[in-house]
Amino acid sequence: MTSPSAPKRRRMSGIGRVLVVVYAILALGAFGRSLVQIVERYDKAPLAFTLSAVSAVVYIVATLALVFAGSKVWYRIAWITISFEMAGVLIIGALSLVRPELFPEATVWSVFGMGYVFVPLVLPFLGMWWLAKHHPADAAAAEGSTTDAVTR
Repeated sequence: MTSPSAPKRRRMSGIGRVLVVVYAILALGAFGRSLVQIVERYDKAPLAFTLSAVSAVVYIVATLALVFAGSKVWYRIAWITISFEMAGVLIIGALSLVRPELFPEATVWSVFGMGYVFVPLVLPFLGMWWLAKHHPADAAAAEGSTTDAVTR
C-alpha cells in the first residue's frame, strides 16, 4: 500500500510523451491539409483528399488513445488505430508508387509519408513498440508498488 504523500508514477513520460506530441502535430497537419484540399479542389483528386481526411481522423484518435492508454479500452483503441495507420501508410505508400495515376495529388501517406519526412512510416512502429512495453496491467502494478521504480 502506498502512502498518500508518495508521488504517483506518471504513465506518460519519456518516449510516450514524445509520441503523443508527434501524433498531435500530425493530426493537426493532416486535418489542415485535408480541409484545404477538400474545400479548394476536391474534384481534382477525391480519393487522395478523402484519404488525407481519413489519416487526420486516425491521427486524432491515435493521439487520444495514447494519452488514455492506461485504460484497457483506450489501450485496445490505440492498437487498432495504430495498426490501421501502419496498414494505410504501407498500402497507400506502395500504391502511390506502383499506380501513381490513382493519386494525382499527394496524400499524407503517399510515398510512405515522404511529404512529412517519412514520419508517418516510422511512427506506427514506434507506437506499437511503446504499446507493447506499456500494457495497462503494468501501469496498475507500478502504481500499487511501494518501491520507487525507474521511470520508463
